[in-house]
Amino acid sequence: MKSNELLDIVVNTIENKKAEDIISLKMNEISDMTDYFVVCHGNNERQVQSIARAVKEAAHENGLNIKRMEGFNEARWILIDLADVVIHVFHKDERNYYNLEKLYQDAPSKNYGQAVH
Repeated sequence: MKSNELLDIVVNTIENKKAEDIISLKMNEISDMTDYFVVCHGNNERQVQSIARAVKEAAHENGLNIKRMEGFNEARWILIDLADVVIHVFHKDERNYYNLEKLYQDAPSKNYGQAVH
């Protein structure tokens, strides 16, 4: 599967779980770690876990291996590594603190839905 197809699956999945301020960062132009980062947030721990769980289920339904998933139990920042796409699901309080969008501001980005704050 091409990385842009995987990106579409991830974005559709997290949109269906009502993730907020979804943004993709095209990382392959500035780093060799992955093609895309997807950053979003949920408003509480339960929603953050629900978003991550949905991504995990979508990966399995599409025959994809999850390389790593970290932070699920705490639900403050869950990282899901699908190799070509790495998803960062934040609790809204943590997102502003870590501010990945600013850290990788040189990466081309695309916003989905609401604007990023």
